[in-house]
Amino acid sequence: MTESALRAAPAAYDVQRVRRDFPILARKVNGRDLVYLDNAASSQRPKAVVDAVVESMTVSNANIHRAIHTLGYEATVGYEEAHKKVARFINARSWREVVFVRNATEALNLVAGAWGLANLRAGDEVVLTIMEHHSNIVPWQMLRARLGVTLKFIPVTPSGLLDLDAAARLITPRTRLVGAVHASNVLGAVNPVGALRDRARAVGAKFLLDGAQSLPHMPVDVRALDCDFFAASGHKMCGPTGIGFLYAKKELLEEMPPFLTGGDMIATVTPEGSTWNELPWKFEAGTAAIAEGIGLGAAVDYLSGLGMERVLAYEEELRGYVLEKLLAFPGLTLYGHRKGEHLAVFSFNVDGVHPHDGANLLDRLGVAVRSGHHCAQPLMAALGMDNTLRASFYLYNTKEEADHLLYALGEVSRLFVHGR
Repeated sequence: MTESALRAAPAAYDVQRVRRDFPILARKVNGRDLVYLDNAASSQRPKAVVDAVVESMTVSNANIHRAIHTLGYEATVGYEEAHKKVARFINARSWREVVFVRNATEALNLVAGAWGLANLRAGDEVVLTIMEHHSNIVPWQMLRARLGVTLKFIPVTPSGLLDLDAAARLITPRTRLVGAVHASNVLGAVNPVGALRDRARAVGAKFLLDGAQSLPHMPVDVRALDCDFFAASGHKMCGPTGIGFLYAKKELLEEMPPFLTGGDMIATVTPEGSTWNELPWKFEAGTAAIAEGIGLGAAVDYLSGLGMERVLAYEEELRGYVLEKLLAFPGLTLYGHRKGEHLAVFSFNVDGVHPHDGANLLDRLGVAVRSGHHCAQPLMAALGMDNTLRASFYLYNTKEEADHLLYALGEVSRLFVHGR
């Protein structure tokens, strides 16, 4: 390799340097070093994001699109630039295809409440996967009750992967939308979304992706995915809570009616009627979450600086390390991770231990995990379980933390199963 090539080669992923960017990781819980493994629920924020939010609130705090004074101008520029950063991050054609919302839940409700209500009729089919988070099930159930649409669910195989043969049967000429979680928040499975998209396209259906779990962990190119809609949450990708986004193709957003109405989403209002603002403001009614939006832009800057390819490569190595140890743990049942592509998200149960009891004891040992049904009750029922423990890793977690998780699980088993 030449000297110039060596200079151009990317630096190795330095997880310890990354960890120093997250002040909360230095704290102790119950007298022990914090091992935060609840990232599928919400990630931690680097100092750069916290600083961006604080600066917005303390230096340029004003409403956007409503004033020509300096603070209003600065807030407007920062908030609009955040849209542009997100658009570049996902390779959207235009930043006007990015609508800021509170979270992926609101983004999915926007699709159902705006596109769905305007385009679906009785007898039309919406095909989802049984893996969906409740946020991509309940809005369509509401439309089923209101409009009489038909809901279908693509099942999973015993190994926890989507049954593509079943998908081929379920997607028919009456299907108007196919919706899928890009990566499961329970099993960690990264779904074969290209195959689902092609099935949707073959019958003229729209294609919706819930990217809340995928976007924080892997490169996402919405043009390459050729999805019509893509939903994401800021708080799972190093950003603040209360902010997320919906990507949608511009022609769809132009056709869709507003989801919410009020200030800033209008162009004109008269007693006789109203006209709508340009994109994306047409879908961002009222005062925005301005500081949070700027914080999301800072999170995108941070992830872009790390490089999502490098993040994915590091997490894949970490996943392999954790998987080997979990599979060797006596009396532990792991769901999924047998075949296919997965994120470092592990749902499991320990024989003789209720997940809530296990999570409580793990917390006493400094380990933060999730217990419950993970807002995916249909998937849990399909797999024959009610609740699980879930350990979900992110770009700042280490193999040493994985070792501590296994030690703590050993303590859980010793106390609850062996009684000593």
